[in-house]
Amino acid sequence: MTDVSKEQVLERLRTVRGPDMDGNIVDMGLVSDVFISDGKAYFSITVPAERARELDPMRAAAERVVKEIPGIKAAMVALTADKRAASGPAAARAPTPPPPGRGAAHDHAGHAHAAPGQPQQRAKSGIPGVGAIIAVASGKGGVGKSTTSVNLALALKANGLRVGILDADIYGPSMPRLLKISGRPQQIEGRIIKPMENYGIKVMSMGFLVDEDVAMIWRGPMIQSALMQMLREVAWGELDVLVVDMPPGTGDAQLTMAQQVPLAGAVIVSTPQDLALIDARKGLNMFSKVEVPVLGIVENMSYFIAPDTGNRYDIFGHGGARKEAERIGVPFLGEVPLTMDIRETSDAGTPVVVSNPEGAAAKTYREIATRVWQELEAVQGKGTRGAPAIVFE
Repeated sequence: MTDVSKEQVLERLRTVRGPDMDGNIVDMGLVSDVFISDGKAYFSITVPAERARELDPMRAAAERVVKEIPGIKAAMVALTADKRAASGPAAARAPTPPPPGRGAAHDHAGHAHAAPGQPQQRAKSGIPGVGAIIAVASGKGGVGKSTTSVNLALALKANGLRVGILDADIYGPSMPRLLKISGRPQQIEGRIIKPMENYGIKVMSMGFLVDEDVAMIWRGPMIQSALMQMLREVAWGELDVLVVDMPPGTGDAQLTMAQQVPLAGAVIVSTPQDLALIDARKGLNMFSKVEVPVLGIVENMSYFIAPDTGNRYDIFGHGGARKEAERIGVPFLGEVPLTMDIRETSDAGTPVVVSNPEGAAAKTYREIATRVWQELEAVQGKGTRGAPAIVFE
């Protein structure tokens, strides 16, 4: 196989236009250092956090042109937040989570609860048979939230729990592909439908109800109705935990889930730089305002280990999520490395926790799942419905 140089990759990337079709991403200084190992190219493209979802086609174009280079077998390309934006005037205006005693009080672990003298929220009706509902959220798209959600769910299952997963991203459902499930769910009685299932977990997603290429042009009330139907009109059966893969941001879907669903807690997913920016803090603030405990923060794409040399590279920076967790006083759940295995197995519908259960990545997800359950038990006092204890070896 012909060795490919960084210069060849950068030259090909010069064919990819910038965010506003001005210039190219290389000459605009948006491309990180390019790392090539075993015929695979790794790099990131720096964009403003608020435009991450909009600019994903640019990321896809960069990945496509690099994969066309003879000698390149695969490319791992990620959008990362604009560090310059984090240090500029906009960052100075970024809201920070409310301090204890203002709006919501916090215990020593940073878990939000009603402040003295404030009325408790109206009780939210639970889901029959479901012990705890956990939201997995992010401040913006492109941080690997859905991949984290599915591997967390599978890790909880591997740790001995009965698990379901709800894909709450109406506009961009990903669970059918991530879990390699196709077809339509069956209606069993009245309006109740039977969830789909694979790898031992029950799944519900809008992706099972509409074709993949159908554009979902729905307004807020329609989104709220669809989410409530997928949650409350599904025969989930007996579950210890239901993992909800939230859409990125803090829009109608997120507020519906946070305000109308008895969430036991939330897990925030970030890449190393994201939580220094306003978007991720909005997500944290949203859960705080609706009194949903933040169980902790996961740093995704935390570092890269070269498969040929074993050397570690902090391609997207490192440690930002841990520092943010320390700053706001919530648990840091763990670091998920950037590996081609995680990406390839997710795309193939065989997540790494089930396709390589003894591997390092699967071990990391199981450790995170253990910490999530421990935080959940701490929040609830004595666990969820007598669920089995998790033993990690």
